[in-house]
Amino acid sequence: MSIKSQIPTIFLTLISLVIIYLALQLKLSPPMIVGDSMQPRAFPIFLMVLNLILTAILAIQIYRNPPKEPAPILRITWLTMVLMVLFYALTVSIDMFVGISVVMFLMSLVWGQRNILVALANAILTPFFVFLLFDMVLRIRFPRGLITNWYYG
Repeated sequence: MSIKSQIPTIFLTLISLVIIYLALQLKLSPPMIVGDSMQPRAFPIFLMVLNLILTAILAIQIYRNPPKEPAPILRITWLTMVLMVLFYALTVSIDMFVGISVVMFLMSLVWGQRNILVALANAILTPFFVFLLFDMVLRIRFPRGLITNWYYG
């Protein structure tokens, strides 16, 4: 077993430990604000402990069954990464829902959806129903942007 095969587990461990350290720097909220519920720093710590457990399992699996030499990264993977950068740019500059719709449409086409109407319906209806769920059911407001400014007023 080479150390090279354990690089992902080392990286995940370091990131998890850094996030736990940063979460421990958060001040405790007064009981009148959080009541009997969790402190704001508890959730990221819980997730990172879970991540450390899963990383340990991954390290054991890699140790027992070392991976073969990976295949070269496919074109579809590079296009997906470019779409994630496009999503960030659209979200920051225009609106999150515009970013979601455009990237979902393009990603459907990149991943092999041949029917343009299906890709378009997926790109429009999914963000719409996500918005309805979060806004009307969960009562969570989204960050301001072109569409959300129009909706929220």
